[in-house]
Amino acid sequence: MDHTISEVLAEKLVQFGLTRQEANIYLCLLQNKDLSGYEVSKITGISRSNVYSALASLVEKGAAYLLEGETNKYTAVLVEEFCENRIRRLADLERELAAQIPQIGNSSEGYITISSHRHIMDKIYNMLEHVEHRVYLSMPAVYLEQFRDHLERLAADGKKVVILAGDLPAAEIKGSILYRTDKRDGQLRLIVDSNYVLTGEMTGSVTDSCLYCGQKNFVDVFKDSLRNEIKLTQLTKGDKVKDS
Repeated sequence: MDHTISEVLAEKLVQFGLTRQEANIYLCLLQNKDLSGYEVSKITGISRSNVYSALASLVEKGAAYLLEGETNKYTAVLVEEFCENRIRRLADLERELAAQIPQIGNSSEGYITISSHRHIMDKIYNMLEHVEHRVYLSMPAVYLEQFRDHLERLAADGKKVVILAGDLPAAEIKGSILYRTDKRDGQLRLIVDSNYVLTGEMTGSVTDSCLYCGQKNFVDVFKDSLRNEIKLTQLTKGDKVKDS
């Protein structure tokens, strides 16, 4: 396997709870059938003491099986099975934590800065998961595609989904109300249930930064701004102005 690809895959596996060394050894097991600790060490160049420690940890984490015999060997759990098991366990832990940790209220009364593209994407997913009535969303079309399933599911559930886009998505987002705007920058604007706003720069970079806020005055001003933009779009196209 190409070294660069291995590094990328190892980084992804780290997100599933493996150390980088464990991830590299797991990739080695995936590419080679039934290896001893000595063989793993020889292939990877990692010291035998570190290999045996990592292999024991992989077995404990559900990423590898121990094949006992005259010479103990190890085999990788299929990546789909390993990832699904980790996700299921994390979901169980989420429910346990939510039930056991007292809720202290939402901290969104202030202005929260969310930095980096990955964290911004996570926040968007989280906000869309909690839509009760309506969502207004403006973002570059390339990112709209990533939220297509969420948006279409909201619309199918009877939620109002309004999308403003400078570039149209590759295909219609079923059930949504789409307005073509003149804005073609990397700006994100998201309002959920007239209660929360997420706005800022969205270019796919670690330097991306957004502001998240639940202050009523700020949300109302932001909502009026989007409503006016929609009305301007309708007037420009000669459509009848509707209150959105």
